[in-house]
This record gives sequence, structure tokens and C-alpha cells, in this order.
Amino acid sequence: MKISVIRESITAVEADAVIVNLFQGVESPGGATGAADRATGGLISRLIQSGEFRGKLNETATLHFPPGLPQRKLVLVGLGPASEFSLERVREVSAAALKEAARGGARRIATIVHGAGIGGLDPGEAAAALAEGALLGSYTYARFKSDPGAPAPGELVVAEMDEKKLGAIEEGVRRGAVLAESVNFARDLVNAPGNHLTPAALAEAARELAREIGVECTVLEREEMERLGMGALLGVAKGSAEPPKLIVLRYARDASRPLVALVGKGVTFDTGGISLKPAKGMSEMKGDMAGAAAVLGAVRALALLGAEVNLMAVVPAVENMPSGTAMKPGDVVKAMNGKTVEVDNTDAEGRLILADAVAYAVTQGAQRVVDVATLTGACVVALGRLYSGLVATDDRLAEELLKAAAAAGEKVWRLPSDPAYREQYKSDVADLKNTGGRDAGAITGALFISEFAGDAAWAHLDIAGTAFAEKEKAYTPRGGTGVAVRTLVRWLMS
Repeated sequence: MKISVIRESITAVEADAVIVNLFQGVESPGGATGAADRATGGLISRLIQSGEFRGKLNETATLHFPPGLPQRKLVLVGLGPASEFSLERVREVSAAALKEAARGGARRIATIVHGAGIGGLDPGEAAAALAEGALLGSYTYARFKSDPGAPAPGELVVAEMDEKKLGAIEEGVRRGAVLAESVNFARDLVNAPGNHLTPAALAEAARELAREIGVECTVLEREEMERLGMGALLGVAKGSAEPPKLIVLRYARDASRPLVALVGKGVTFDTGGISLKPAKGMSEMKGDMAGAAAVLGAVRALALLGAEVNLMAVVPAVENMPSGTAMKPGDVVKAMNGKTVEVDNTDAEGRLILADAVAYAVTQGAQRVVDVATLTGACVVALGRLYSGLVATDDRLAEELLKAAAAAGEKVWRLPSDPAYREQYKSDVADLKNTGGRDAGAITGALFISEFAGDAAWAHLDIAGTAFAEKEKAYTPRGGTGVAVRTLVRWLMS
């Protein structure tokens, strides 16, 4: 969907539908909503006076214009109380209003920027949030459907009369659109079936992305990983006929800055290996590469936005399968940094491939490392499906990520990283073992990865509970969410 900005009254824009808004408790609409009220002969005022529309958050009402006007229908969306309005609510109401406006096959829809007037929000930030909500909320994954359903609107026109705000709104819309499209890029990867998104296919998707956005892409094959001593990553890959790939993207807009590494878990399908998962829910394990998707989506947005960063992204891509050649519980593997690991459970494979990927990033000079992974069911038990978990050995990095997540509208909760937790994954036969028991599983799983970060500042985002939405909510459809893209971009853009 194309989003454009014009200097025009909302009631004069030629469109199939127009969107205006109302704060809860407002009895007499003003501004653009007041103009729309007059154009409809006072229908909005009558809805308010009758109590049929109160302006509650995401409440919508559809009205039809009299014949002879340049629009067919009007959608009124509630913003909730003005005192509680925020950028996150802009995203929500933008998605809700667009879905309602699109009903009946509307192809060209016009809207105002929610909150840029009496809402008190910065016009550019509000416009960015509007673009995010509209594009994220209208996302569908229909690649394999013979009937994909009604097409999404082709154009969203943002109307603004104040010439002083136009520049900021145009830039905000551009920024928000790039970010939302990058989240949707990640969603496409997460939603792709495992037989279509193999490690090789994920590597090819990364190559295509690199060509599109003008960044460097290198894919290490099994032989190169063997030469580098990546025994942990290769151990996970042993059970699959699909060869492993280590995908490396580099974007150095400012090479004088310290190198930052984003590392994303790329298990394109996870059966659990010999420690086989239960059949129920296993089909969702096609999304065990959501960390990789988030990292690739973030690189896409950062490059298109021209972020002043020195960045590398590392994605270890494997399948975790049971077979006669698969890694077994009790096996010992040797990681790239020389540490040996007892494999207590083959379903704790994400930390093994991330161990070698993080170690590789450090050898390339990364001074700050953030890994993103659908790592543990324990994080879902602890935080549910509302919050991602954060574990970090660097307080400053942790605070930066928490601040970025809050600004991006993604919920992240920091878990402790007390060194005493490390005792839980000591091994009797190797340097470490890949599980620390049931207690504090999200923490010990994360801290295991930190053992391979060397002297780099390190943080870990566990998105096991947030990478896949079981139910549609606000601007997040059912399926892959693309979580962490917006947090990573906000962090690195700041």
C-alpha cells in the first residue's frame, strides 16, 4: 500500500473513504472532524449526542456522505481519553480505522494524522506511528492460498492543512513506512513453511535483501565453519539433510564507530532433535528462526533509513532434525572459542548455534553484541506472550534496549543475570552443559550464550513468547509478529 502526504482538507480529498477521529468525552467535534461533520449534515454530532459514539479507544462508526461529494463514506475512530493518548495508541487506531475503511473494497483512503493536533504529539512521530499502524495492521500472508481474498487498499492519503507540519509529516510517514515494511518482511519469513524456508532458502533471501538495500552479504558453508571450529553449530546441523549456513551481512555507514553485531537464531525447523518435541504445536516450529528474521528486518530498515552505524548481522541457519546422524544427548562438542559443551538436551539447540555465531562476531571485532532468539519455553512461562525477556551483562546496553523498546511500542522485561546462575550449567565432563535445569531456565539459557561473548558488551532478547501471535490483536495479525525489529532499529537509530 502506497502512503502519500498532501496539503488539503480531508473533506476535499477524492477517496473511497476518509478517516477522522474523536477523543472520548468530546461533545462538539472540531478541526478536520468538525469539517467532516458539516459535510455530512451534522451526522457526527448526532451520533455523539445520542450516545451511539463515545470516542472509546478503537471504537469505529461508518457514515455515508451525501451524493455529489468526492468521498463515498466516512469512518470515525475513537482515540480514548486525551490524557492517555500516546504513539502506541496512534498505531492501534490507525490499524482499526483502516480495517473498517477498507470494507466494501475501498481502494483509496484518506486520513488525518491522529494526535498531531489536540493530542499534543510531535507531528513527525505521530505520522510515523500512523504509517506503522496502517501497514502493520493490513498485513496478510496469503502466498500459498489460491484465493487470497479481497485486496488491501492501494493508497492511503494523509491530508494536512498546516503547511508548517508538512515536512515533518512527510518524513515521519517515510520513516514509519520503511519500518513497517521491514517488520512485514520479517513476518513473511516467520510465516513461511519449513519446506520452503530451509537454511539455503534463508541464505538466498538474505542475498536478495542485500542486493535490494546495498549491503555486503557473505554466506559461510559447512567447510568454512569446520575450518573455523564451529563444532556447536555443526553439531546441531548433523541430523538434517539440509546443509547449515552462516549468513553475515555488513552495513558500515560510519566505519569509525564501534562495531555492533546483531545475532539472530535461525533454526528454520526445530523438531527437538533426538530429544524430540511433542507433536502438539510442532508445526509452529517453522518459526524458530524468528530471531534471524528480526535481525534481517532490522538491517533492512537501518540501511534504507541511512542509519549512521557500523553494523554486522550474523545468522546461523540450521534445521534440528532426528536421524541416524543426529547429535545425541551426552555428546560433547567444541565451540569456536575453544570451550567444550556437554549436550544435555538436543532441544536446547538455539544456544549452541548462537554460541558459535556470537563467538564469530567477537572475532570480527564486535564490541557490542545483541542476540535475538526464540530461545526458551521458560521465558513464556515467566512472562507469557506479552513481554519479551532481556538478559544482559552490561547495564548501559540493557537500559538502552529497554528505552528503545518502550519508544517502539514493544514490551520487554529485564531478567536478572546474577553470576551465581552460571553454576547451574557447569558440566562434569566438559566446560559447560547446554541446560541448567528447570529453575530460571530463561536466565541460564541466555547466560550460556554470554560465555561466548568475550569482552564485548552483550545482551539477549528472548522472543519465544512474542514471535508468534495466536490471536489477532490491534495491528498484529495472527502468525509471525516481526517482534524486535522496531526495538533494534530504534536503538541503533538513537
